[in-house]
Parts: sequence; C-alpha cells; structure tokens
Amino acid sequence: MTNLEHLPEGLTPPVDDGAAHHLVGLRLPRIVLPATKGPAPDLAGLSGWSVLYCYPMTGRPGAPLPGGWNDIPGARGCTPQACSFRDHFAELRALGVRSVFGISTQTTAYQREAAERLHLPFALLSDAAGELADLLDLPTFEVDGERLLKRLTMIAHDGMIEGVLYPVFPPDRSADDVVQWFAARRLRGLD
Repeated sequence: MTNLEHLPEGLTPPVDDGAAHHLVGLRLPRIVLPATKGPAPDLAGLSGWSVLYCYPMTGRPGAPLPGGWNDIPGARGCTPQACSFRDHFAELRALGVRSVFGISTQTTAYQREAAERLHLPFALLSDAAGELADLLDLPTFEVDGERLLKRLTMIAHDGMIEGVLYPVFPPDRSADDVVQWFAARRLRGLD
C-alpha cells in the first residue's frame, strides 16, 4: 500500500520550464472557486497577504495513484505539501499571511475528504472546470485524460501576485519555502 504522507526516494525533480514566469505582477482574477469550508472567496478581493498553492491531486488511502505517478516529475507529494502548510500555518499567520488556500482540479467533495483527514486549518479550492488555470494560464499536464495543475505557489498582496515559487520541490518543504520568501523580502527591506 502507498504511504501518501511520505515522499518515496528517487523522485525526479521537475525543471523550470518557464511556464510560470508571467505570473508575477498579475492580479488575481475575479473568480469564486468552491471551498471545502467557509465562504468561497473571490480571489480578486483577497486583502493583505495570501498564499495560494496549486497541486496536481491528493491521493486517498487505499486507492491507487494514476499509473506511473511517481515517474512524472513534480507529480508526487500533494499530501506532504498540504501537511507542510498545515504545520506552518501559525508561522505564516505570524508573518502576516491572512489567507492560505490549496487549489487543485479535483472536485470539492474529493478535496473535502483530504481536508478533513489531514486536519487542514485552511480551505482547499476546486478549479475542476479549469477556469483559474485558463484565466492565469497556469502550467498544467495531463494524466489518464485529466488536466491537472503543476505544483506552484503564488504569494499575493491585496490580490496582486508578488511572488511565485515554481517549480516546487520537494513538496514537503513548500510552506518552509514560503516562510523563507518572506524572510528574504524582509532582509531586502521590502516590509
């Protein structure tokens, strides 16, 4: 059985294919994505600092992953990534982050199981129709006929994307990488 909470050895890191370079400086679009808890936010209306991490798909205990999943650079690790944001949530809040959201193309019903099982203190948002992916031209890939988001993290202030971490690897350090982004910003005197 696959242990979803741990990354297997020997995963191939994704390479920066340039597919996210255009995002810094864009405004988050006026779009409301279904949320696993709380009111569904209008991304354009987010105030203060927000962290939106995109991920391909969370697995479910006992259910098989798509064929060759571990061989797709950057695909494996959605559960460890969510857990990293859960475990760093208080630290991110202390840094002034008002909102954290995980975003995938899975349905809200599918995401709700993961959010509850992992005890996430933030909502997961569903881009099942691919609207956000299309509006921002987010990097995607296809597996078993499904369009999935490539793993990336957007850091926005008052709806403006100020930073993008892409590619994200290893995914279990994703939230720590965001903390380091804020630390580097402070060192440069930007806050």
